[in-house]
Amino acid sequence: MTRVVAQGTFDLLHPGHVHYLRDAAAMGEELHVIIARSENVTHKEPPVVPDEQRREMVAALKPVDEAHLGHPEDIFVPIERIDPGVIALGYDQHHDEERLQAALGERGIDCAVRRASPLERDDADRLLSTGRIIDRILSERSE
Repeated sequence: MTRVVAQGTFDLLHPGHVHYLRDAAAMGEELHVIIARSENVTHKEPPVVPDEQRREMVAALKPVDEAHLGHPEDIFVPIERIDPGVIALGYDQHHDEERLQAALGERGIDCAVRRASPLERDDADRLLSTGRIIDRILSERSE
């Protein structure tokens, strides 16, 4: 059985998140998702939705077998505990696959790193990012 790990912030769920998790689930038989803790999100604006609520929402999605909050200090702790065969990165996540693979090897974690496919944009008005959702809310609600 191949266990897959996907990870992300998952703030304000949208179709891009669902596509990523479906794609990740198709890479194996069991999908575990690690939700980043707010204090660890440094590459973009911090999440609006609290940590546990984001974990609960992701856990409720059909492709997800189990959702976990990330470790407050070491991103590899939950990965070591889950022991995946594959880590599925989102198509636009900022991670460098080669550096991640090297870091996994240094920790003795033997798994493949794969990148999920992008969601086809069949509608220009489709909101596929949390930032775009927030911008739309601010624009429409401030009028």
